[in-house]
Amino acid sequence: MQPDVQIQESQPASAADNSSATGKMLFDFWYPAALGRQLRGRKLVKAMLLGQPLVLGRDADNRAFAMKDICPHRGIPLSCGHVEGQELECCYHGWRFNVHSGTCTQIPSLTQDSRIKPEKIHATYYPCEERDGYVWVFMAESRSAVTNPPAVPELPLPSRSYRITHLSAELPCNVDHGVIGLMDPAHGPFVHQSWWWRSRRSIHEKQKTFEPTPLGFRIRTHAPSANSGAYKLLRFYGSEVTTSIEFTLPNIRVEQIRIGDHWVTNRAVVTPIEQNRCRIDFCAAWHIFSWVPFLKPIFNVFAKKFLRQDQQTMEMQAEGLRFNPPLMLIDDADRLGKWYFQIKNAYSRSKATGMPLEHPMSGPVTLRWRS
Repeated sequence: MQPDVQIQESQPASAADNSSATGKMLFDFWYPAALGRQLRGRKLVKAMLLGQPLVLGRDADNRAFAMKDICPHRGIPLSCGHVEGQELECCYHGWRFNVHSGTCTQIPSLTQDSRIKPEKIHATYYPCEERDGYVWVFMAESRSAVTNPPAVPELPLPSRSYRITHLSAELPCNVDHGVIGLMDPAHGPFVHQSWWWRSRRSIHEKQKTFEPTPLGFRIRTHAPSANSGAYKLLRFYGSEVTTSIEFTLPNIRVEQIRIGDHWVTNRAVVTPIEQNRCRIDFCAAWHIFSWVPFLKPIFNVFAKKFLRQDQQTMEMQAEGLRFNPPLMLIDDADRLGKWYFQIKNAYSRSKATGMPLEHPMSGPVTLRWRS
């Protein structure tokens, strides 16, 4: 297993950067486990989140559920069984468990005078809700955290009329590398060179102001980069184009683009699968040109190309990461990555001590870089 990520900065690292949370996957957050359309009828779907095997499905009321894919009796995967009403039956000995509480409801081998009480036995279950086409699972670290999870992340949708698409790509790396790659502002002219996005010749100096949020940071609303082809296309719509971008722990980047009364929103989530494997779950919704029926397949062609470029880069980077090199993060282009590590570590300390989270940003910060 790859050791924790080491951070080597262009200036002395702060105590926040040296916390043991670096390289670790964070529990007690919601993560997208699968697309809702993958759960059909009584079909059971296997998934992996934070190194934990899951079984997903729907009960008789079509409500999604998520359980750990291990029967507490003899360890066989529950995904080998089947759903009956509100219960999942293990294929090995017929033990049944309520899919929304994990409580054992039946052990067929028990005799009438048995002292064993099935309701005292529990399989591990996780809170599960559907939002924006995804089945989200709250990966609780303890049973006490299951009882009162926070609200499920929701894609900002300014109006009810829109089209939406979902794409994904697996990355052979720790979630930390996936996240800082997601927010890296300087790789665009090199990784995403194309006629429809940008070229190396288009590199110029940029300046953006960032503000702290409770579990992350955001870029103030601004005019998008002039050297990005997709944004240039939106300007032909005839109104001023503005964008705002927000990152929220543990792994969510949301961009909201406004063109007069019209809008485009996209969200990228770096979902941790295992210690050295993660997935980009990308969705985009738009109100602009929503009446054009063939816009979605066209968008998907370019978006898949964009994601594939990131995927190929991470596959190449994984060759070097096998040797666990330190990361040399510089200002200002890598400041977002620094903030991510600092906020992640501050969150872990706050969770361990019960003290308020000490945010690394005390107020707005203006950064400059070339891309």
